[in-house]
Amino acid sequence: MFPLAKNAPIHLPIRSIQQIMSRQIHQKQAPDFHDKYGNAALASGATFCIAAWTYTAMQIGIEWNLSPVGRVTPKEWRD
Repeated sequence: MFPLAKNAPIHLPIRSIQQIMSRQIHQKQAPDFHDKYGNAALASGATFCIAAWTYTAMQIGIEWNLSPVGRVTPKEWRD
């Protein structure tokens, strides 16, 4: 245990330098498509989706949040 504790301060800086170098190697050098256009593509896709659903809902004639109470009358019973 003592030799390991004695040599630990010597190996610690070397190990941290190796970790720093490996992190720098794995970093991106230039932005890719998602870095450049990711937010714009997401926003335009969401806008298109909302517009398409709004247009569709308006064309099929959905009446939003209207209560049928008072407008629906039962038919006369036939014997």
